[in-house]
Amino acid sequence: MSEPHHSFLFHHHEHDDVDASGFQRPLTGEDPLSPDFGQAPSETVSRESHSDSPEGLHPAEVEKPARVLDPVPESASESPVEPQPAAGSSSSDHAGVNYSHNLDASAAENGYSGSNDPLSPTFGATSPTLGLSPSGSPTMGTFSLYDIGMARNPIRDDDAGTLVSPTPARLPLPPPIDLDKVTAKLTNKEVFANTGLVFKPEPPATKPEDSAAAKVAEKRPKGILDVFRKDKPKPRYVPETRWIRFQLWFNTYRKFFTFIVIFQLIGMILAGTHHFPYARKNTGGIIVGNIMAAVIVRNEIFGRFLYLTVNTLFAKWTPLWFRLACTSTLQHLGGIHSGCSLSALGWLIFNLTYLFRDRHNQNKGVLTMAFIVMFVIAFACLSAFPIVRNTHHNVFERNHRLFGWAAVVVTWIYVILANGYRDDPHHWHSNGHAMGVHQELWLTLIMSIAVILPWLFTYKVPIHVEIPSQKVAVLRFERGMQQGLLGRISRTAILEYHAFGTISEGTHAKYHYMVCGVQGDFTRGLVRDQPTHIWTRELKFAGVGNTSTLYKRGIRICTGTGIGAALSTCLQSDQWFLIWVGSDMLKTFGPTISELITRGVGPNRCILWDTKKSGRPKTMKLLAETVEKWQAEVVFITSNWDGNQELMQGCKRLGIPAFGTLWDF
Repeated sequence: MSEPHHSFLFHHHEHDDVDASGFQRPLTGEDPLSPDFGQAPSETVSRESHSDSPEGLHPAEVEKPARVLDPVPESASESPVEPQPAAGSSSSDHAGVNYSHNLDASAAENGYSGSNDPLSPTFGATSPTLGLSPSGSPTMGTFSLYDIGMARNPIRDDDAGTLVSPTPARLPLPPPIDLDKVTAKLTNKEVFANTGLVFKPEPPATKPEDSAAAKVAEKRPKGILDVFRKDKPKPRYVPETRWIRFQLWFNTYRKFFTFIVIFQLIGMILAGTHHFPYARKNTGGIIVGNIMAAVIVRNEIFGRFLYLTVNTLFAKWTPLWFRLACTSTLQHLGGIHSGCSLSALGWLIFNLTYLFRDRHNQNKGVLTMAFIVMFVIAFACLSAFPIVRNTHHNVFERNHRLFGWAAVVVTWIYVILANGYRDDPHHWHSNGHAMGVHQELWLTLIMSIAVILPWLFTYKVPIHVEIPSQKVAVLRFERGMQQGLLGRISRTAILEYHAFGTISEGTHAKYHYMVCGVQGDFTRGLVRDQPTHIWTRELKFAGVGNTSTLYKRGIRICTGTGIGAALSTCLQSDQWFLIWVGSDMLKTFGPTISELITRGVGPNRCILWDTKKSGRPKTMKLLAETVEKWQAEVVFITSNWDGNQELMQGCKRLGIPAFGTLWDF
């Protein structure tokens, strides 16, 4: 029998740090966005411990039909593998076998221990499972657009004469539904519960090309899914991956940052060689101008204005490439913030060099204040470096904000002193009109207004905290809001504001919600000491999801607590499809989230994959099939680092426009 050919997207890597589903190992178990978030070591299964399965996959991954997600087997070698009972167990025990009982210490250490990452698909799982029902039959842990009516009327393969697994590639686009009628028949339990539907796999054929499944596969229309066909030659994997990784790394954020820094570095060189006299005479104005630009692009009001303008003027009718460019620009405004901040520091050093060389003609107070401004801005920049921001987030939150405020204060002092002192003759003057003609004063005033305005919308508001599990806190706030917004909350009025995605059914709704994965000190405090009131900025800032109105159709895929940032888009637009990969979602995230999905999304626009029951999906294949069937223009991804990289690289290979979780902001 010939060896089956697998798409390079899902080809099993022999490296220790990558598993067959594309996720890198080991998974820490502490990442809220990780597929294994919340599971204990005994709750998961090592794939490497079952080497007799095709490509090192666990038998459950091969044999589970995993409704609408796994393709029809295309060869005998892809047929389900009969799981073997554990040593010492009888054949009668095999039906209810739990393979996690056979795990040794090394298997648990290979990354399949439970994840505490709120953005993990397996976040919150607490009991061992393999996706087998008590009777030993494979079970499906998904609720999808294809499930309604499937239990009574399963798809039948006309060629094979047997039941087959329904997949997006095999089914037509579902017709529009009346959500009121559908949701009236559904309950919270039914959304996440196992349907118990079992599909019998096709018996192995003598030759793969003779199987009915292979014949059906040949009839599939070409398109994005053509990359999964057996006759498709495997591309050169490594060179393409390196180029794709570079493209993803050198994103719009780094393009903005690189352009701004290089552009202003050229200006410094020209000014230093006396080819840019304006910069030499107005260095203070350039410094303050950079600081002002860095502050404004991070301002909630300015950001909301940009998003509103783009969404109003360019939604749906403009070319797709233009709308994608708008989304990418708005998502990566942080590159301007970082570039201008570092450029301001560079111009400060440039200016201090000249002031120090001419220190005999400079006032000591002005010179000292210039050094103070430089050190304050330098510390503000250092506290925001990725190594600090990502590994010591509380340090970043406190110090970056405090040094930022200090920079505004010392900049005011420096501007007043520098413009109030005259080198020739050496004296001070208090002429306000003379100071008002300098651009530094007005730029500092605009910067200060931009800093103060958002704080005028900061209030202490009542909240209700729901704790469905020890891994998640669901916060309920008064009033509804538009989709794609993020809110900042804090236990204090000033320090440590933490941002979370908001869930709302619209501006007409009575409430909006935040899903907080318990990971750090702040979120753990929400569970241990549940507050009745919390500080928040009522003026929310816009996230990349707010640009979903630009597109005709799209897909929102998320893992774990990423549902908090993704759900609003699908609740408020029937042109957006939801894919949520998580573990035991009803138990982990509670009835509130279940009710919102049941009432607002319905069965025709979502796939909920329960990793506790069905194991990890082949996420990229699932996404690619859904993109083609849903005819989506764009994909928005909210996942942890590994999941985000897997999906972004896969989308890049297939030419699917996608925007992932923002790590540089």
